[in-house]
Amino acid sequence: MLIMFKVKNFASIKDEVRLDLRATTYKQHMSHLLQVSEDLKLLKTTAIYGANASGKSNFIAAMFFMEKYIFEQFISKTKDDTENGLETAAEIDLDPFILTDTPNKVSEFEIIFIYNNKQIQYGFECTRNSVLSEWYDIDNQDVFYREGDKIKYGKKYERLLKVYNKVPTERLYLSVLEYFLEEDNKKELLQDFIEFFQKEYNVYLEVFLEVSVKKLGGSARINSKLYHNKKYRSKIEKYLKQIDVGICGLEVQSKNILDPKTGKEKPQKIVKTIHNVYDDAGAVIRKEPFDLKQESTGTLRFLSYIQDIVDMTEQGGVFIVDEMSARLHPLLTKLIVDIFQSSSNKKAQLIFTTHDISLLNKEQFRRDEVVFIDKDDMGISRIYALSDLKVREDATFNKDYLQGKYGAIPIFDYDAIWGDE
Repeated sequence: MLIMFKVKNFASIKDEVRLDLRATTYKQHMSHLLQVSEDLKLLKTTAIYGANASGKSNFIAAMFFMEKYIFEQFISKTKDDTENGLETAAEIDLDPFILTDTPNKVSEFEIIFIYNNKQIQYGFECTRNSVLSEWYDIDNQDVFYREGDKIKYGKKYERLLKVYNKVPTERLYLSVLEYFLEEDNKKELLQDFIEFFQKEYNVYLEVFLEVSVKKLGGSARINSKLYHNKKYRSKIEKYLKQIDVGICGLEVQSKNILDPKTGKEKPQKIVKTIHNVYDDAGAVIRKEPFDLKQESTGTLRFLSYIQDIVDMTEQGGVFIVDEMSARLHPLLTKLIVDIFQSSSNKKAQLIFTTHDISLLNKEQFRRDEVVFIDKDDMGISRIYALSDLKVREDATFNKDYLQGKYGAIPIFDYDAIWGDE
């Protein structure tokens, strides 16, 4: 479960901004909270609003970049960035804030999360070519602090780690430990860190989802369990039937495809949607399988989402989505939010950017679940929650937002647009 994410000097983000998922003392919608301990409650959902080009996507990109930067340096391939043919690793580079006469080349990233009953805090400062500092804590105990090529160790871990005292300036010390530590020590120090990103940390960037939906017909987002696990497939079918897009089931077929490497055909499993065929009287006379490319992009997007959502609400996870409501009917977006906010969800969190103000109301969200990203006149993005603005419990969130009371909306100069017309 994610507690906090911080970033500084990335794209339109100049100064440190943080997304804090610790719940306030509000009593509304208590079912929207994950009870981690007696003293810690975390938000199940966080909706991020803001104008176009305000920095919403930049913030999500920063969350993706941190993960990519870490796992690109690991020797063991614990996270496949090219899964399903999507070359995501090459898409997001380190681009510091440049709209200033005193540019800073150093960016900073930090994450705090709980996995397997451990609280882990990890962060680093880096440029495009080097790592300047790095820190790693487990349960509020220092594991190491690195500055340049100098490393200090927490008392509990010094004896174990001090033998690994060399680190190239261009590499994370964490990647050195991932390579050199004995398996038992690696399990103690790094396994929970690695598994959190492997199993629970899921970032959907809009540009990557567009690639998967448009170019690959949605097949890139098919979970392997959909092919082999009938119980899992029936859960996905239930949601597809619920959203009323004409799909009455899913079918797994085997098809021979040409392997471009060998020039030979090989069998491959494919998923097809099933639709009813009716006679003139409205009676169902047979079933017709559709290729995924025959479905709408909105349907494919929902299919992509719901597979991860089913997994995460059962096993735990953080679902981070840029522009989640794009190409989805508002009621489908609401359905996804409702799934995460339901009392049956005990493990999963949803963080998403959106322009859908139909969700922006006190019936859907607590005030600490609504976050705004705004960009000032100097092009600097900042982040703040509705709870930071001391908004009343009974306020009309969407109406007040459109009236500009919370900021984070586009401001038009109609005189400049229309002139003397």
